[in-house]
Formats: sequence, structure tokens, C-alpha cells
Amino acid sequence: MSVYEKLKALNIELPAVAAPAAAYVMHAQTGNTVFLSGHIAKKDGKVWVGQLGKNMETAEGKEAARAIAIDLLATLQDACGGDLTRVKRIVKLMSLVNSTADFTEQHLVTNGASELIGEVFGEQGKHARSAFGVAQIPLGACVEIEMIAEIA
Repeated sequence: MSVYEKLKALNIELPAVAAPAAAYVMHAQTGNTVFLSGHIAKKDGKVWVGQLGKNMETAEGKEAARAIAIDLLATLQDACGGDLTRVKRIVKLMSLVNSTADFTEQHLVTNGASELIGEVFGEQGKHARSAFGVAQIPLGACVEIEMIAEIA
């Protein structure tokens, strides 16, 4: 099953690529490696504000991470000239989870993105990963994730 067939089976329609919110680009390429800028969680088109361990539970954070993965896929598609079949491998995700000092489930929150990437890309979607708890993320977002991918 192709990447696009998998997206359709998951009932996922990729959104328009977001515009940068500051002095950066949404993706940069060197050789066959594409670096995607951090994407913050959005819900209903607005920043998904919250802090894990304070006013958000792990399951909701996981949903936010999954939503970010969909936005990352849209940006990756743009980086691939509109063709996700050019993706050879998802290399790494780095996740920042807005969380209290005693919250320790950042890795479970980040699974929301990792699991979706795995579903969409299969073996090519298996990636290295980091998940950090941070005191704050721009605009109060609950999660921010960046991605590195290899493309043909």
C-alpha cells in the first residue's frame, strides 16, 4: 500500500503547509536530508495550549503529537516537491513537551507522532527519537516536534 493509500485508509487529509511564525523556513535541505522546523500542536486551527501534568493528561498530549505529525507530513510533502513517495526514511523526531517538573511521560506523549509516522511509512518510518520535558513552548503550545528525513 502506498503512502497516499495509507493516509486515505487512516482518513487523513494533509493540510496546507503552515507559514513560519518567525525568522526561519519550514524546511531546509542539504543533500538528500531534509530538516523540518519544529511544528507546534494545533486544535481546530488554533494553538493547542496546555501543560502536561498540570491541565493536560498523557492521552490528550498524545493526540496533540499525532496532530503535529499530520502537519509535519504536509511540510515534508512540500519539501519533496509534492510527492511523499520520494521519502526514503524518516531519520529522527525531536519532541518538546510542555510539562511540569514532575511529569515523566514525555515519551508516551511523543508516541502519538511516532506511531502515526510508523503507520504511514512502515519500515521507512522507523526513526530515532528524543523526547524532552520543557518549561514552556512558544505561544503556550503543549507539544512541539521537529523531523529529519532522507529523500530521493
